[in-house]
Amino acid sequence: MHRLPRALLPLQLALLVAAGDPEVPVSAPRSLVWGPGLQADVVLPVRYFYLQAVNSEGQNLTRSPPGQTLFKVIIKSLSPKELIRIHVSKPLDRNDGTFLIRYRMYESVKGGLKIEVLYGDEHVSKSPYILKGPVYHEYCECPEGDPQVWQKTLSCPSQDPQIAKDFSSFPSINLYQMLIEVPERFGDERGAVVHYTILNNNIYRRALGKYTDFKMFSDEILLSLTRKVLLPDLEFYINVGDWPLEHRNVSETPGPIPIISWCGSLDSRDVILPTYDITHSTLEAMRGVTNDLLSIQGNTGPSWINKTEKAFFRGRDSREERLQLVQLSKENPQLLDAGITGYFFFQDKEKELGKSKLMGFFDFFKYKYQVNVDGTVAAYRFPYLMLGDSLVLKQASPYYEHFYTALKPWKHYVPIKRDLSDLLEKIKWAKENDEEAKKIAKEGQLMARDLLEPHRLYCYYYSVLQNYAERQTSKPKIRDGMELVPQPDDNTSICHCLRKKPLREDL
Repeated sequence: MHRLPRALLPLQLALLVAAGDPEVPVSAPRSLVWGPGLQADVVLPVRYFYLQAVNSEGQNLTRSPPGQTLFKVIIKSLSPKELIRIHVSKPLDRNDGTFLIRYRMYESVKGGLKIEVLYGDEHVSKSPYILKGPVYHEYCECPEGDPQVWQKTLSCPSQDPQIAKDFSSFPSINLYQMLIEVPERFGDERGAVVHYTILNNNIYRRALGKYTDFKMFSDEILLSLTRKVLLPDLEFYINVGDWPLEHRNVSETPGPIPIISWCGSLDSRDVILPTYDITHSTLEAMRGVTNDLLSIQGNTGPSWINKTEKAFFRGRDSREERLQLVQLSKENPQLLDAGITGYFFFQDKEKELGKSKLMGFFDFFKYKYQVNVDGTVAAYRFPYLMLGDSLVLKQASPYYEHFYTALKPWKHYVPIKRDLSDLLEKIKWAKENDEEAKKIAKEGQLMARDLLEPHRLYCYYYSVLQNYAERQTSKPKIRDGMELVPQPDDNTSICHCLRKKPLREDL
């Protein structure tokens, strides 16, 4: 099985050659095509792959070819007898000589797919690409019975520093202790905890507390995983609220318990998963959601030189520093354009600070600098801002998401103090050091593209569940009050699953 090339590699190569002159004709045979969407066994809600434009002199283009793109993609079943629905989007121009190709399958195909990548009427690179069948769609319940094969197919990282850090506090997991403590500590009427058991690749759960509506998001990604790979048997608790829950230290008696959350903090011991926001947008891309980890990459606004040279922010009033940001904007409109779009926590401030109109997220990138300020916890817009090509000014924060450990201040973003006291100074620095600011913005974007590829979210989820299962000291059970979480209605379309549905006793 070939290892998936990282999206980063051709871009790194592009930096080593002279910027390809977009006036020199694009060479279809010399251009590059790669990515997980060219592998039949990489099953994702939206399959995707990349295209690097190369000119006739063999140089990677680092800017978009002039005029309307002539790249196009045609995807159809290999057999004319198989008629299936496939939505193929137009190539997303990432404004650096690369393009992102996306397609969503609504049915599986038994015979396979033919993918033609064309520049005008000429085939690009090794096009056409043949994906031997069966090729499964997202809602086909056909899990790979060998998780190691599945991980190798997706080129999952062998380890992740955040996962290692999270589980360092839990060499073993006492399930009986959790069964007693979690309902007592976190399961009151204000609770937002969901108790899950996974047995034989089926998902069971019961809600603890009143505020558990967001279990719909944990349900959908867990079910999506079970359709792709055999999950380990385990029993665990997911916090679907905002704030991390477990604040005990390892040195305390009793010690901390491994609650799973979407956001971590420096003073908590929760085990972190990718946020519901990025998993939901990944599942619903190209149908119910427009802002997702892929679409954002083709909607990053004007080129750097044509962006408005100001810092920008729009958002709700979910933290006091956001109000300070608006006040700074009023006093320094030449440096900062900040506004509150909705008041809930500080309604008495609306008259003083005013209310701004909502803006489409893609329009944020008309501005050269983006200010990232926490909401109630970490601002879940941060991964999307990093995928743009503006410079991100990130507020110092005790909160973090699953991928923050790989990001370095002054390399991938510009740090600002918690109280925003140095924000104006940092904006002025960026204006006075345009090339350095541009370089940081690009480095951050490249790192985010690598860390936030949708297939890596699945790798991360599986690794967390695997680490959790390995540490449990007793067998999971279906507890009183638990319900089976059914697969969605979407899985009724043709599946063509040729695998025997794996059961734990088969292994």
